[in-house]
Amino acid sequence: MATVREKPKRKRRYTEQDLLQMPDDGRKYELVNGRIQVVPTGGRHGWIGYKLSGETYAVLPKTLRAFDSSTGFRMKRGNIRSPDLALMDVSRLPQGEPPVDFIDGAPDLAVEVVSPSENQKDLAQKVVEYFESGAREVWLLFPERKQVYRYTAPLEVEVLREDDILTGGELLPEFKVRVGELFE
Repeated sequence: MATVREKPKRKRRYTEQDLLQMPDDGRKYELVNGRIQVVPTGGRHGWIGYKLSGETYAVLPKTLRAFDSSTGFRMKRGNIRSPDLALMDVSRLPQGEPPVDFIDGAPDLAVEVVSPSENQKDLAQKVVEYFESGAREVWLLFPERKQVYRYTAPLEVEVLREDDILTGGELLPEFKVRVGELFE
């Protein structure tokens, strides 16, 4: 007697439209490989992002626009990423203005405050995606270790510790902060 095998159910691939329909419930969502993912955040996470936003905004050149964690960036692979802080050159924006919809490409600087529960493989994928999609720098802030991993290319990283000075490089020439201050 032949047995009948049922086809496994295909998982639904979510779209940008599905992402836009997510509830405004205080969570941060991203579209990754056709799945909607909740990105873990908490009070400390938000506080660090807010402090860094203020410090970068104070020295922001007129050639850059700053975006918060609610802004979605459309990656080349089709994913929508929302870094905790993003800076993008005005010349890369349509008519030099932020669009109403998601922004095409990665920001010139993408900053992620890393939660203890985040997977290292997923973080590495984010870094690669940001660079593939136009980023010039990616900063990963690790509050637990009081460290910043400053990427200038997918495989070029500088690890800054608590007493080191994080500078804004060519993007933010007037920015500098002692790493430990970011986590106080």
